Amino acid sequence: MLQWMVWTLPTAAFFTAIAVMLFGMTLWQLWVPTIERKGFLPIVTTRGDRLFIGLLCAAYLHLAVVGFTDISIWFALGASAVWMAILMRWG
Repeated sequence: MLQWMVWTLPTAAFFTAIAVMLFGMTLWQLWVPTIERKGFLPIVTTRGDRLFIGLLCAAYLHLAVVGFTDISIWFALGASAVWMAILMRWG
């Protein structure tokens, strides 16, 4: 029997946000080509590198909040947004 994935609103919003970020980064790259730079991260990165690292960090932060605490998931979302902003600017 064929099973279909049930798309809830949060799931659809998550994947839509990722698609919009990738599309926006593509347009930004075409408009203003990236320059590799070294911020507080121990490696030289581009905007795309910092976005990827930030998304990985956000995923691990959410998993840690859900798995180890009783804190609201909205706290993890806010902390992830702040971390992404810091990483994209100064990382």
